[in-house]
Amino acid sequence: MKKMIVDDMAVAFTKRNQDDYISLTDMAKCKNAEATGLVISHWLSTRYAIEFPGIWETINNPDFNVTEFSNIRIDSGSNGYVLS
Repeated sequence: MKKMIVDDMAVAFTKRNQDDYISLTDMAKCKNAEATGLVISHWLSTRYAIEFPGIWETINNPDFNVTEFSNIRIDSGSNGYVLS
């Protein structure tokens, strides 16, 4: 795994095939080194983070359940939304 320096912090990344992957945990450390899990949890509960896989699934998965996903998307970003 390679590392790059971002704002004086090392962030790991790797390449698989032609795609680059970056460590979310290392990125979260830049925001709050003591509570990286909480930072990632907050990121993942935002509407934008939920909408991205929905768009990807709509384009790439002919069996994607748009109706069920719509319920998840509507709840995302609300104070009571929790990933399960």
